[in-house]
Formats: sequence, structure tokens, C-alpha cells
Amino acid sequence: MLKNISVIAFDIDGTLYPSFSLFIRIIPYFIKNIKFYLKYNKVRKVLHKTAPLPDFFEYQARLLASELKCSPEEAKAKIQSIVYDGIKPYFNKIKPFKGMQDAIKELKTAGYKIAILSDFPPEQKGELWGILPICDYVGGTESIGALKPSKYPFGVMAKKMGVNEKEILYVGNSVHYDVYGSKSAGMMAAYILPWWRKFFHIPLKAADINFSNYRQLVNIVLK
Repeated sequence: MLKNISVIAFDIDGTLYPSFSLFIRIIPYFIKNIKFYLKYNKVRKVLHKTAPLPDFFEYQARLLASELKCSPEEAKAKIQSIVYDGIKPYFNKIKPFKGMQDAIKELKTAGYKIAILSDFPPEQKGELWGILPICDYVGGTESIGALKPSKYPFGVMAKKMGVNEKEILYVGNSVHYDVYGSKSAGMMAAYILPWWRKFFHIPLKAADINFSNYRQLVNIVLK
């Protein structure tokens, strides 16, 4: 087992399930709301570089209101309707990565605490494909006040769990947000390899663990 690691934390989007499963399903929805999403994505790029905020949702609404030429209240309502509520139903048809649930349950049984830290509201994904009941911590970076790769939400997660950052292995699919973000906070990082890295056998040097599937992750952690 990994020395000194007591918590294994997971990103959600692209980590617990394949990103393309969502992208394929929301293409018509995205096209329908393309003007909104172009502005929204522009705002999110700014927020990924912003220091921790005591009023993240209000600041996000103000930035988007400026882009959409509307009031912050209207912008906030659009975010709730189009981003948070609008996409939620699509997750009912999305299947997680093969073996994900069994792998996380096995890690839990082995004595590790399980955590979730995502840039989008975890509750948007319901019961998280069955693993929600065994999670010791579930957090959204928006509610914390700063998006990844800021080390702030990672630090808050560690504090909430009562452990040092060095005791956490963070599992994610984004090099910039998940790997660099967690490493900057002092954590170990596990990176789920995209198809092209698997095909060409190119591991990510910045990650402490590279894995192709959840069975492999469990074998590496528990060996």
C-alpha cells in the first residue's frame, strides 16, 4: 500500500466516467445554447486563474452579466438553468468507467478514506454511480471559493478530512487542473491516461501514478 497515504480523492468529470459520453449526448443542447456557452467558457477561464473568493457565485454572475449584457441576477439564473440544472438529466444515461465502483469500494475496504473534489457541483451527478454513500468527503470547488488548479480547494479538503495534504492521493484526468493542482498543494497525483497516451505508451512524468483502468489503479495502490 502507498506509504503515508490515508485518503484517496477523486475528480468527477472525465475521471469517474468518460468525458466523451457526456459530450456526445449534449451536442444538440450545446448548439442550442452556444451563444451562452461561449461567454460562460470565457468567464470560467478567468475564474480558473482567480484567487479564492468569499462570494464565488456572485462574482461569476457579475462576470457573465458583463459578457451577456444583462443583470447579475439574470446571469445567475441562466447559469443555474443552463449549466447546473440543464445538464443534470444527461447523467442519468451515462455509465461510469468499467470497474470504477468496485475499485473505489475495494480501496475503502482496504482502509482508505474516500473523497470527491470537483469543479462542478457533485450533487449534479446524483448518487455518483453508487459511491456517494461510502465517501467521507464530497466537495465542490465553487462552494469553497476557488476552482482548480488553485491549491486552496485541495487544502480545504485536507483540513475538512483532518489530514495533512501529503496524506492524500488525488485522482484525475486533467494535467493542468488535477495533476498540477494537487501537486502544488503537496499531494500525490494519479493520472488516468487518455487513449493517445495509452496507445503510444507515454506516461505523464508529473504524475506519481499513471493508470489505464481502475483495476490497474487498485493494483498499484494496494501492492
